[in-house]
Amino acid sequence: MSDIAFLLNGTPIRVVGESPTRTLLDYLREVRGLKGTKEGCNEGDCGACTVMVTDEAGSRALNSCILFLPQLHGKAVRTVEGISGPAGQLHPVQQSMINHHGSQCGFCTPGFVVSMAVAHKDGATDHDDRLAGNLCRCTGYAPIIRAAEAAETAPVPGWMTEDLAKTGGGAAPFAPASSDALADWYLAHPGATLVAGATDVGLWVTKGLMELPEVAFLHACKDLQQIEKVPGGIRIGAGVTIQTLRSAIATSHPALAELLRRFASEQVRGAATIGGNIANGSPIGDAPPALIAIGARLHLRKGDARREIALEDFFIDYKKQDRSPGEFVEAVTIPDSAPDLACYKLTKRFDQDISAVCGCFNITIKGSKIESTRIAFGGMAGIPKRAAAVESALIGQVWGEAAIRAALPAFAEDFTPMSDMRASAAYRLETAQNMALRYFHERSGHRVSVLEVEA
Repeated sequence: MSDIAFLLNGTPIRVVGESPTRTLLDYLREVRGLKGTKEGCNEGDCGACTVMVTDEAGSRALNSCILFLPQLHGKAVRTVEGISGPAGQLHPVQQSMINHHGSQCGFCTPGFVVSMAVAHKDGATDHDDRLAGNLCRCTGYAPIIRAAEAAETAPVPGWMTEDLAKTGGGAAPFAPASSDALADWYLAHPGATLVAGATDVGLWVTKGLMELPEVAFLHACKDLQQIEKVPGGIRIGAGVTIQTLRSAIATSHPALAELLRRFASEQVRGAATIGGNIANGSPIGDAPPALIAIGARLHLRKGDARREIALEDFFIDYKKQDRSPGEFVEAVTIPDSAPDLACYKLTKRFDQDISAVCGCFNITIKGSKIESTRIAFGGMAGIPKRAAAVESALIGQVWGEAAIRAALPAFAEDFTPMSDMRASAAYRLETAQNMALRYFHERSGHRVSVLEVEA
């Protein structure tokens, strides 16, 4: 196995002989003695373990508790100890946190500081989004947001721009350098685990305590990280991160981009990939319902053989997909635009929560009648699933609230949802019906945002 080389707070580090599923958080605390990075949830939810990771694409705030060491090869990592200067100078966000009383118990503070420092380096001012993945139980967010705002105009310290040099050469361990290399390797090791962002697989290790005897990390497959215009649509490589995708489609697919804004947190969006979100097969994954609603096509590869299917056909049953051993998701293609798409995600809290129900509607109206419909849901079945009966009930009807209401009983034909900790079956069914009405009212020009209050 190759060594793992990266910069840690500006110092070249070479890791030898570690397990490929050793997390960065464990390595920092147990080997390097850098205990400012905290272990809170150990599953990527609380942000106490946030670190800054820099590569040729820029700097990202990521959760170190679900980052495996091989994912850092050739990159630069800064912990909270490296956010301050080499002579102990405070970073502007650190000083601002002091000035604005942004810390009480201090447990969450290192993670907040790192997230704020990355945003400051990027010149970002969308602080609510940037800090949604950092949880604070005692200070409250108001003084922290004030601190972030106060630091906006301060210059970026020089030491924050010196990363990404001299990390050491050599091939990344456990990491095929291209999709061709991956295809050959995976064909010979069909039982292996493929790791892209590790935002899900990381929990298999930290929470499920799973042993992963064979792994391949996909971050070196740059050809899987491309977004390109193709005839009739946009081809998105499986390795494209959710954050990159969100930025790339903000203009062409605003409804999908807005849904992705609520995809977990900044730390997760910067690591999680669209291919991973699809291949995972979760019935509550955020992206598949929207992609199904716009008619996305999935590209699969096994060795040199490639095939293309409708995304909705990939999901067969709970945790069962149309993917044979040694076959992997290579890309997904979406249409150039989806002007009629609307996506509604229902959760117990707005930010960084898992869907109880995610409904996506794409209804085309010609003249006064409904010409075509594509409606898909997550959280309503064991797989992301189209509402076929509802679609049939709407086709050819005169567009209006009456047509929507007449189609509502068909939801019970399409779905038999389960009851769990997030919602009861009855609540899920009623919510799905209400989302259809919400879609009608939104298309009619009414304001339906849950973030707006109307007298």
